[in-house]
Amino acid sequence: MVIGILEIILYLPESHSLKEKRQVVKSIKDKVHNRFNVAIAEIDDLDLWQKARLGICSLGNDRRQVNGRLDLVINFIERMQVATDIDTQIELLDY
Repeated sequence: MVIGILEIILYLPESHSLKEKRQVVKSIKDKVHNRFNVAIAEIDDLDLWQKARLGICSLGNDRRQVNGRLDLVINFIERMQVATDIDTQIELLDY
């Protein structure tokens, strides 16, 4: 079994309050979860209103499949154009 972990840091310059940030983050989380069937949560920077850090996890039997799915998630979030800058880090673990 392969566990894929993706950490995404989003910079949200259009967000001017925590309420606006939470609306954007909830929208991203719902769309990503529904489209790719991955676990997703906001994991840090909860009180910063122009920065969001998301953790995404995917499981599978094949490293290429898990890595490919996480790459698709990154591309999907980039195409949403909700953030001006996105930092990502993927880690694959064999279990």
